[in-house]
Amino acid sequence: MSDKLDLQSPDLVNQNIEKLAALFPNCVTEGPQGKSIDFDLLRQELSHQVVEGTKERYRLEWPGKKEAIVTANLPTTKTLRPVREDSVDFDTTENLYIEGDNLEVLKLLQESYLGKIKMIYIDPPYNTGKDFVYKDNFTKVEQEELLESGQKDEYNHRLVANPETAGRYHSDWLSMMYPRLKLARNLLKEDGVIFISIDDNEVDSLEKICKEIFGEINFISKLVWKKRVSPANDSQWFSSDHEYLVVLAKNKDLWYPNRLERNEKQNSYYTNPDNDPRGPWNSAAYTCNKNKDERPNLYYPIINPTTGEEIWPKETAVWAYSKETHAEHLKENLLYWGSDGKSKSPRKKQFLTEAKRVVQRSILDYSEVGSTQSATLEFLKLFDHNYFTYTKPIELIKRAIILSTSEDDLVLDFFSGSGTFAHSLFEVNAHDNGKRKFLLVQIPENVGEKSQAYKDGYLSICDIAKERIRRAAKKVKEETGADIDYGFRVYRLDSSNMQDVYYRPQDMEQGTLDLFADHIKPERTADDLLAQVMLDWGLPLSLKIEQKYISGKKVFQVAGNSLMACFDSGIDEAFAKEISSDKPLRIVFRDASFRSDTAKENVKQLLKQLSPETEMKVI
Repeated sequence: MSDKLDLQSPDLVNQNIEKLAALFPNCVTEGPQGKSIDFDLLRQELSHQVVEGTKERYRLEWPGKKEAIVTANLPTTKTLRPVREDSVDFDTTENLYIEGDNLEVLKLLQESYLGKIKMIYIDPPYNTGKDFVYKDNFTKVEQEELLESGQKDEYNHRLVANPETAGRYHSDWLSMMYPRLKLARNLLKEDGVIFISIDDNEVDSLEKICKEIFGEINFISKLVWKKRVSPANDSQWFSSDHEYLVVLAKNKDLWYPNRLERNEKQNSYYTNPDNDPRGPWNSAAYTCNKNKDERPNLYYPIINPTTGEEIWPKETAVWAYSKETHAEHLKENLLYWGSDGKSKSPRKKQFLTEAKRVVQRSILDYSEVGSTQSATLEFLKLFDHNYFTYTKPIELIKRAIILSTSEDDLVLDFFSGSGTFAHSLFEVNAHDNGKRKFLLVQIPENVGEKSQAYKDGYLSICDIAKERIRRAAKKVKEETGADIDYGFRVYRLDSSNMQDVYYRPQDMEQGTLDLFADHIKPERTADDLLAQVMLDWGLPLSLKIEQKYISGKKVFQVAGNSLMACFDSGIDEAFAKEISSDKPLRIVFRDASFRSDTAKENVKQLLKQLSPETEMKVI
């Protein structure tokens, strides 16, 4: 640190740029004077409309980029509806599986999971020309969108083919990825990290948009996964033996990968040729790459105890240790002079008992983290047929989890496909008795009536994945006996539980308002309402939910007294007196549930008197 006084006033412009960069890292660019703010992009971040701008700058551009930014920032009124019949241990599990378009789901998670995810892993469409991309055209009304995409099923899928011959081949893929990554960044903890699987088709574009969204300074690495055991001899040019894991941190200064447990091969380098009672050891060079002019205090003679010869380091090197430390090494018998004791330079013993965990290397080999072939075999251990062309091996996902999480972290995969991530997390938790929780998101893409999956009774990718998670949980529990959370709570994306009048009463004619005395759609259940209330109040959907009866009415109790909700009719003063004894932090009712308008006001006043900390809301 310099002792020199700055002798000038603070550079407030640079300070403001740094503040904006913390909020909008994608708006930081390079100008003639160095770091600057892209004001067109900043204006776009603060507008619901497309903002035009022509200023030249260093950045990745494509047709539809501004629309992609608008798409990310547009609010949604959709909600998540619980599917108890597909869930396992619904009321107690902390794992979540969400069916629906991940863009809408990521928007819904912005309050409940803002800054709470430690690690994100995604395996998005690779844009090979044969797979599908999500088409997010926010300017089209829903029916036009359905007709345009050719998707007309009950889920309102937005998946369209993206062949290499398409005029917006790269642009459509970038427009799909950009808003999803932008929203995902918000969910990461400050010391969080994202791993993205990708191949050569879009790795360069992916890296550029990730650096824009996360900030170039937060790029960690581009790991290479050697995925293939044998070459693809039918390739026209080269056998594609690798893919990538692009890794970025929310804040590079706060995230560092965990070290890995040592394996047998790494430990095999430790032997004990001199029968040292301290056990197997390896050796390290006793010199360092400085010279005597740079480190004169490390240039001194030492004595070979066998020959008595005075040994000096070579002129281009010095000893790695001071005279004092060298004396300690001699005292502790840490020097090795070769099998005959006559070496011209010693090596320092490093014992296996003191060996540290190892750092992850930038190349992930299939021998350690699995291959495409092993991924198929893993799936076939659970099912009679392989329903997926490409899945990731369990060991690869486990490695990402191990590198980036501790035992209580929450992890997210919003292109969850076959459910490999959940399977991998079960195995990691079983190994260290961890309590990591997963949150998976997948659009319920139809499998097609001619597919083997359809013949076996599965209608969508989500149906297969949920069954895989159930079977994987059973398999891991049988093999390990670990007492971990094997359940998962299923939610499905749907339109709001509320009638349009709830959001836009000004659009309704006075004569029709009586038709909507209850703002809630008639087919929606109390479970549905609770989920939307939790999202709106910013509560995680994984919180423990209990049900009990108070004054004969069904009450949901979320995370103890964090939230209590009752959607039954006939709410009155007697109910308020009884529920106030639980001192809930929040309580919610249907607006139409009160016995009368007078009862509604009396309930409100009673809660203020008997439980002043309680916040009451109605829907």
